Amino acid sequence: MNQNLQLTRLLTRKDALNHSQLDVGPQAAPAPGEALLKINRVAITTNNITYAAFGDAMQYWGFFPTHQPQWGHMPVWGFADVVASTVDGVEIGERFYGYFPVASHLRVRPERVTPRGFYDGAEHRRALTSAYNQYTRCSADPAYRAADENYQMLVRPLFITSFMLADFLQDNAFFGATQLVLSSASSKTAYGTAFALRPYVDKGIPLIALTSARNQGFVEGLGCYDQTVGYEQLASIDATQPTLYVDFSGDEALREKIHHHLGDQLVYDCFAGSAQNTNFLRDTGLPGPEPKFYFAPVQIRKRNADWGHAVVNQRFNEAQLAFIRRVSDPATPWMQLVEHQGFEAAQALIADLHAGRIDPLQGHVVMLG
Repeated sequence: MNQNLQLTRLLTRKDALNHSQLDVGPQAAPAPGEALLKINRVAITTNNITYAAFGDAMQYWGFFPTHQPQWGHMPVWGFADVVASTVDGVEIGERFYGYFPVASHLRVRPERVTPRGFYDGAEHRRALTSAYNQYTRCSADPAYRAADENYQMLVRPLFITSFMLADFLQDNAFFGATQLVLSSASSKTAYGTAFALRPYVDKGIPLIALTSARNQGFVEGLGCYDQTVGYEQLASIDATQPTLYVDFSGDEALREKIHHHLGDQLVYDCFAGSAQNTNFLRDTGLPGPEPKFYFAPVQIRKRNADWGHAVVNQRFNEAQLAFIRRVSDPATPWMQLVEHQGFEAAQALIADLHAGRIDPLQGHVVMLG
């Protein structure tokens, strides 16, 4: 290993997520029991802004501590190669998919090493959600396609939320709803949920997309919703039907309008996260059901117990591949890939995502290698 290796990190200001700074210093060699991964490429989406927005409440800042109180590492998903290792079964040159900081390198302490991959057993990560500590060996991943790396980075972390959210809703018989309303319907997690819901709702439960006037054409063109409604036309939604609201916007004013418009017919308010609203759920005294925060790992744990880990993986991998094929369909794509190069490009992209200045058709990846 090059003893003069440098570590480059992109740090995010915790109280102003659109502000970031580069930090460069020496990269320490891995200690016994550790491996060093060189981060090659990452996807940066509104989902990552959500991780930062809930960095304290959901402990996302804890995965990659910066030891600078005002600055955190925004977690992202991507691919990295092993450049140094002291651990049997984690070999130099191997490629892994997983959860990373926006940085040039990451030191990990591989534990529970299997042909499938390993978990980072670093002390500071032991109490954190284990799903984020898992690193998947690309050579043993049945869902991996080298040509699909960009799509996998963009789709997999979002679609696991979408897939398990759709499963959670149908597992609870949609809480008695006869129609579903999804806000921020142009977001990838929202239309991924609509895609995953299709097998369950084609029997007559309409999916209603709520979106801005700017994105209404895009949402209608997706074809995965039964009806598209602009925010200003919210009152046109049938308030006589038992309704389930899936909130991807986090907009408190919109939530208030939904609750007052639907009244007693609102059977469940499912908060699935937000990029633009950095406030955690709070009680604002609304009529109707209390909004409930949805957390994918809870449903994953339930299905691992119900079905077994292998079946969960099989079902997800099949659905994910179908979703990737749909979003990348050259005739009518739901996503256009945009590649960026380097840390400065990542800074600009994060600022644009935080401000909502991104075309919903685009999926953004950053090459760090």
